[in-house]
Amino acid sequence: MALLTPRTGRQAKRATGRQRAVGTAETRAGESARDRRTVGVPPEILRQVKLLELRTRGLVNSLFTGEYHSVFKGQGMEFSEVREYEPGDEVRSIDWNVTARMGSPYVKRYIEERELTVMLVVDHSGSERFGTVSRFKSELATEVGAVLAMSAIRNNDRVGALLFTDRVEHVVPPGKGRRHVLRLIRDLLVHEPEGRGTNIPEAIDYLARMLPHRSIIFLISDFLDPRIERPIKILGQRHDLVAVTIEDPRERALPNVGLARFADPETGVTVNVDTGSKAVRDRFERAVRTEREARTHLFRRLAIDEIAVRTDKSYVEPLLRFFRLRATRGMRR
Repeated sequence: MALLTPRTGRQAKRATGRQRAVGTAETRAGESARDRRTVGVPPEILRQVKLLELRTRGLVNSLFTGEYHSVFKGQGMEFSEVREYEPGDEVRSIDWNVTARMGSPYVKRYIEERELTVMLVVDHSGSERFGTVSRFKSELATEVGAVLAMSAIRNNDRVGALLFTDRVEHVVPPGKGRRHVLRLIRDLLVHEPEGRGTNIPEAIDYLARMLPHRSIIFLISDFLDPRIERPIKILGQRHDLVAVTIEDPRERALPNVGLARFADPETGVTVNVDTGSKAVRDRFERAVRTEREARTHLFRRLAIDEIAVRTDKSYVEPLLRFFRLRATRGMRR
């Protein structure tokens, strides 16, 4: 029995007739914003963008807005106005100079300086074009990214995206507003990667040079790259880094289907495996479990939060759990 590579006919059909976004990655210096526009986006893609916006906006409005705002604070407080003292106001906020001039107490009012920069760093390598349940890992990554982008825009933060494989594929500079976030979601949906491999260190190096100030970074990947420790350690020291791990249940256990041929979607290498052998299946499960535990341990050691989502389950609960854990941790400080 032969198992097809994760890039199935269904996804290939979806890509047929699609006009790709013109711009790819700011690494190709000299391209203007006009060059990076998508020209003649097919109606099918526009419908997908609208449906994804409606689905994620509902979640953001009902579940994530308050959670996001309480977890990701602004960079400080800025002066807003001076107004008359009202019962219940903090005595420490009284502006004594204005109070002396006016003959009655006045207080200073401050508001949170909210403008944060959120970057979605999304893995588009060959291993993301795989799924055995209800969707591909790449589709799950896109929807999670859309929810995070809508949450950021809802809180008046700037949001951008960097798509990568074994190279930096495409960059959406941080921006605000509904039109901007719809463009970002569109690019997540329509971008067809040129590379198939995974190079997280290169993506992180590019990002470190791109972002001069502390930002919130969601790194969305299956993390099938053994060279991540040093780059994520450096990135996590300068920015608020959150790892979003995308998994499919079939990656944890081999099916018992006898002799099968598996193809690596990133390298094209094929291998014959006797999945009918319990020893082979057990060895595979142990190797996967060891790899997953090592990655989880690495994130904990580097104080990087991880959100693990799967193609066979809803991503809502893992996201809510992350926000609530962060909020609880913030209250203890």
